[in-house]
Amino acid sequence: MGFSMAAAYDRAITIFSPDGRIYQVEYAFEAVRRGWTTIGIRTKSASIVAAEKRKITQLIDEKAIQKIFKIDDHIGASYAGMAGDGRILISYAINQALLHRFYYDEPALVEYITKLVCDVKQAYTQHAGVRPFGVAMIFAGVDEKGTQLFMTEPSGRYLSYYATAIGEKSNNVIEFLEKNYKYDLDTSESLKLAIQALAGIVEGKPFEDYMEIGYVDVESRRFRILMPNEIRKYIEELEKEGKLKM
Repeated sequence: MGFSMAAAYDRAITIFSPDGRIYQVEYAFEAVRRGWTTIGIRTKSASIVAAEKRKITQLIDEKAIQKIFKIDDHIGASYAGMAGDGRILISYAINQALLHRFYYDEPALVEYITKLVCDVKQAYTQHAGVRPFGVAMIFAGVDEKGTQLFMTEPSGRYLSYYATAIGEKSNNVIEFLEKNYKYDLDTSESLKLAIQALAGIVEGKPFEDYMEIGYVDVESRRFRILMPNEIRKYIEELEKEGKLKM
């Protein structure tokens, strides 16, 4: 026939290979591994999502690139992988959070929104004529259960984390977090930890131009994205503490 059975498994999303793998889902994971690095950190005081930003070409305005999104007053999210896929799922999560408030007059649990997104992701791993979403997402928030952090995979699985990273340089960030993470950090210390983790992998300076950070703390339960001058303030404090070198 001119093509092997392996190629047939490769072309069909609905067919398992003999060793129980779905190759198209694995290719989606590869798209995530090639994405811009994104991290999530959850401490007793705050949930944080942070992402690197790159200058793709000399003519692009990196300040116009958005990587952190507000899903609801108490939830933020980011993604690594195919930006178009991430944009669609971000919009879906925002709509579902709004609908939950409309129907029940209360904010949705962070895990509930995460699960809805993963339901969509999983559905796209089992139907002919579609492909999996080539994106992993991190949801950070605070709800009645406290600080929350979830990471979703292209397969539709999600897990709760204290700290995690996705994207091209995620292994370097995870190694840093494993050595430096502490649950009992306050909000300021948590943000500084996120900045330290990103500063080790961003490709340009000043650092605040190449990273984006959002957080929600247990006191306000309001997700907000830091302005560049706020990030600069934390960077200067880290420099004085000897924890960051410019």
